[in-house]
Amino acid sequence: MGETPSRLDELGSRAGTCLGLSAADPERHTVVVADRFDQITWRDTYEQSTGLRELDAELNARYDCTTDLLTDTFLAAYKGNPRLRGRAEMDPCRLVNHQIVTALVDSPEFADLRRETVGDPYAAAMAVLAQSTALRRILERSQDAQEQAEQAKKAQENTEDAATVVAEALQQPADEAAEGCTVPVPAADAVQQAIKAAEAAAAAARQALAAAAPGIRAAARNAVTKAARAAREEAALMRAWGVGPGELERMPFDQRSSLAERLRTSRLAQWAELIGRFRQMADGERARKVQNATGELVGITLGNDLSRVIPSELANLGLPELRAVFAARYATEGLMLYDSQGEQTTGQGAIIACVDTSHSMYMEGPGGVTREAWAKACALALLDQARHARRDFVGILFSAADKIHVFRFPAGQPADIARTLDFAETFLGGGTSYQTPLTTAGDLLEKEFNDTARTRGDIVMITDDECGVTEAWMRGWNDTKHRLGFRVFGVAIGALPAAGGGSVLDALCDNLRSIEDLTDTRAAADLFRVI
Repeated sequence: MGETPSRLDELGSRAGTCLGLSAADPERHTVVVADRFDQITWRDTYEQSTGLRELDAELNARYDCTTDLLTDTFLAAYKGNPRLRGRAEMDPCRLVNHQIVTALVDSPEFADLRRETVGDPYAAAMAVLAQSTALRRILERSQDAQEQAEQAKKAQENTEDAATVVAEALQQPADEAAEGCTVPVPAADAVQQAIKAAEAAAAAARQALAAAAPGIRAAARNAVTKAARAAREEAALMRAWGVGPGELERMPFDQRSSLAERLRTSRLAQWAELIGRFRQMADGERARKVQNATGELVGITLGNDLSRVIPSELANLGLPELRAVFAARYATEGLMLYDSQGEQTTGQGAIIACVDTSHSMYMEGPGGVTREAWAKACALALLDQARHARRDFVGILFSAADKIHVFRFPAGQPADIARTLDFAETFLGGGTSYQTPLTTAGDLLEKEFNDTARTRGDIVMITDDECGVTEAWMRGWNDTKHRLGFRVFGVAIGALPAAGGGSVLDALCDNLRSIEDLTDTRAAADLFRVI
């Protein structure tokens, strides 16, 4: 006895789905449709990221199919327009993954995350790691659904085995079937039982997934929100420290990861926003500069710039008896000139920032900003200024007479981010001495003049304290300043006596200002128009 051809057709139809969707197809293991280039990117990133490998090992020790889940989470963040497979296309064991990835992609915050991660393997990997806590929680809560999915897969495999008999019978020549081809009843019954078991297991799996869905969606939304916030913060941190997208793309994965960690844990990490605002302000001021522009007239000053001599001084040239007076005033830079609030490009000597790092620079001002943070942010903006003008930059950190640290950034070499961080993080402590840093700055400008004949450098002295200098040193300083033609700008942070008329700092500087509100970057804006 056996089943008739019509009965075989019915069994074959019911088993057809199982036969047509073999779990052996690797494409059914991942939710996000990916080409081979995407797969290569994932494999390369996985090999480079210790964090991804450790997370994968941890999850695989407790759950099934987690490598595929991490692959999908990465590709969903990385690909420009990720397309997800339908549920019917997935291996039953990966239906939980499908529900998790669908919840991630459907989250309203997912678009925010992708603004930082699309096309950037590093950022996409960091997004996966940022979601790791939520993924652990989701997998824990989805264990029942995963077990049901495993049972559904086993039932499907049993159906496939049993249905092979039906498939072989259906493939016999038509004339044999016409003569009454049959399949033994036990084999046909096995197919029926397997199909029923598979359908029941699939129904149980769907029910378990439906029960887990609300929790998965909530956890996925939290995960994406956290990942988007982490991605934005890291991107902002890189921008604040002057690390551009092009430099990041060229940076090896481990180096970029180490840099991000250092920036997050730097002593001045909490002032990244201030540093970013300083750099933005300086960039805006540079845009306002007009080479050789007269600028806005704001008064009268003394000097020997014949292009700005006032008419009454020029009138002296018309009187023979006063020409000698004019010549003497010219020689001593005593001619009366129109003073303009200019936006002029000055010389090409080095820009040197002398930054006080004595103990008092730890003091906080309005908004909790320390004097050190303001000074370092200003100095880093001056570094940008020098790079933009193709000028050398030197950062001199000083405190007591025997404490000084010099950081050089030649114009012809890239500004190494690691050295920039060393400059920002170094703090010497102790008292305050003007002579040591200014002497060092003068020596550097003199060496630059001897080596390249460049003059007209700019020194910016940033301090919060007043101190004395010897008369002999002051005479030598003025001689050096006159010979090399450099200018000295003074910034007194929260120190009114140091910025007062008749102070030592006032005598040393051509231009001196006092900073009290440390949250206001505009207080130093004019520096970036005239330097």
